[in-house]
Amino acid sequence: MLSLTYDLHLHSCLSPCGDEEMTPANIAGMAAVLGLDVIALTDHNSSKNCPALMAAAREYGVLAIPGMELTTAEEIHAVCLFARLEAALDFDQYVYQRLVPFPNKEEIFGRQLIYDCQDQICGTIPNLLINSTEISFEGLWELVRSFDGVMFPAHIDKSSTSLLSSLGMIPPDSKFTTAEVKDLKKLHQLKRDHPYLEHCRIISNSDAHYLEHIHEPELTLLAEEKSAEAVIQTLLTPLLPG
Repeated sequence: MLSLTYDLHLHSCLSPCGDEEMTPANIAGMAAVLGLDVIALTDHNSSKNCPALMAAAREYGVLAIPGMELTTAEEIHAVCLFARLEAALDFDQYVYQRLVPFPNKEEIFGRQLIYDCQDQICGTIPNLLINSTEISFEGLWELVRSFDGVMFPAHIDKSSTSLLSSLGMIPPDSKFTTAEVKDLKKLHQLKRDHPYLEHCRIISNSDAHYLEHIHEPELTLLAEEKSAEAVIQTLLTPLLPG
């Protein structure tokens, strides 16, 4: 097993709330400077900058996993990661068709910039990506698995846009095996209040919208190898009791 340093929740300048310095090449370069083994690009409701990030990351020797941070109909944020770029882009199309349509007002929300593999702007997205979608949290696990991906609820300890803030509980029929906690100091109380988490792999990511907020290489995941497939398999594997 390999111990891989990670940051699996990053936003590029495609997210309207992301800084325009968060280009795919800049993200990959910063991850390499920091010494991270694996990163994931998870823009709001879109995977369209994943091709450029993966190309840049290969140049730096960093493993990049394609994904997105999906906003459900209940306004729950969930990170969705995929082993293959093609699957991520197929999921991107599925989600965009179900995004609540509202034109992006760049002067208010910010630009939504798509980059090519030469780190040049090649397009924008017209509809506001931070809107919710018509996709419910119920059934999201099965939906993402149908694209050979993995889903985990994002920053469950946040007071907004999280599973717990939106529903007030973890549905007893949930199937997710990993959960993201922003502040790990809250983990003990979270597990006491929500025993479901005892069987989850707990990870913590930066949710960075600025280059300087990308995590230092302090937290690790164990995986069979340094590959997207192996990392996703780790996130799919529930913790053993005890």
